[in-house]
Amino acid sequence: MASFGSTSQARLNTCDHRLVAIFEEVVKIMDCTVLCGERDRQTQNDLFDQGRSKLKYPHSKHNTGFLQRKSLAIDVVPYFKKAPHVRWDDRESFCYFAGIVIGVANSHGVMLTWGNDWNRSFDLSQNNFDDMPHFEIYEE
Repeated sequence: MASFGSTSQARLNTCDHRLVAIFEEVVKIMDCTVLCGERDRQTQNDLFDQGRSKLKYPHSKHNTGFLQRKSLAIDVVPYFKKAPHVRWDDRESFCYFAGIVIGVANSHGVMLTWGNDWNRSFDLSQNNFDDMPHFEIYEE
């Protein structure tokens, strides 16, 4: 059974307790690595400038630390034992992984938005901004 390495665990620990609980269960089902949780001003704005985020600091759910909360968003990717360990072009694996994540979240009573289904319709053809590693807590 897989578990997070120290770097992934440290990144996960910058997140809201609900995300921590979800991904500690997800990693037991499918190995994965945490790219980021909370983002500082420089990182968020750099990603915006690169076109990899639609929001500047502090408007992303990755930027909640300034409110004395932990990140409500996380970027996580499937991790494969055989190189390449992260397969950025493998959309099927990202979709499979997202299904696991959303299912685990639902079992915890948490609704998530996935970065390849921003409107939560499950119709991926409607998506206009791919951010497949991204998951965020959906709060109405």
